[in-house]
Amino acid sequence: MSEAKVLTLDGPGGAGKGTISRLVAERLGWRLLDSGALYRLVALAAKRHGIALDDEPALARLAAELDVVFLAEDESTRVLLEGDDVSRELRTEQVGDAASQVAGLNGVRQALLQRQRDFRQAPGLVADGRDMGTVVFPDADLKVFLTASPEERARRRHLQLQEAGVDASLSSLLKEIQARDARDMQRSVAPLKPAEDAITLDTTRLSIPEVVERLTEWLAERGLVPET
Repeated sequence: MSEAKVLTLDGPGGAGKGTISRLVAERLGWRLLDSGALYRLVALAAKRHGIALDDEPALARLAAELDVVFLAEDESTRVLLEGDDVSRELRTEQVGDAASQVAGLNGVRQALLQRQRDFRQAPGLVADGRDMGTVVFPDADLKVFLTASPEERARRRHLQLQEAGVDASLSSLLKEIQARDARDMQRSVAPLKPAEDAITLDTTRLSIPEVVERLTEWLAERGLVPET
C-alpha cells in the first residue's frame, strides 16, 4: 500500500458523501475517488451492451475492461464512457438502482478492487462509497460513516432533481431509497455498514459547510493535515 493518507466516507445514498467528499478533497488538495460512479458505469455499460444485471461473469469482465475517463472541471467531474459523455445519465435513479444490484456481485467487486486502490496517491485520498473503510481501504487514517434519515435523503434528492429540471415524486424517491438501503445492507458481499473503527456522523440537521468543517477538524486532530 502507498504511504498516502486516506479519508474514507461511507454511507447510504443521499447522505451528502459526493458533495462533501469533493469539497474536502478540494480544500486539502487530495485526490478523490467516487467509487459509486464505477458501479454506475458498470451498470450503464451493461445496459449499452445488453448484459443482464445478474450475469456475474459477463459483468465482471466488463468491469475489468471498463473504458472510462474522469475529467475534473471547476465544480464537477465529467465522465466519459467509451468516449461518450455520460455525466448526467450516470446520476439518474434508474442507473443508481441498477448499480446497487451490480454492486452485490462479488465478481464485479473484485474486478474493481485494485482499480479503486490505485487512486491512493500522495498527498492523500478522499474515498467516497459504501465499503471504502471496510473493504477497499481497511487501513485508512480516518473512517467516517455519513448518514441521514431516509426522509431527509429523499428530500435532498428531490431538490436536486427539481434544480435539474427533472420531475420526480417525493414519495417514490423515498420508497426507492428505502429499498436500496435494504438491498445494500442485506447483501452477502461487502454489505453497507460502518467500519468498526469508523465515526458515524448524522448529517440530517447539518449543513454541507458544517460537515466539511467537522471532517477537517477531525483530520487535524489526528495530525493528518495542518490545523486551520
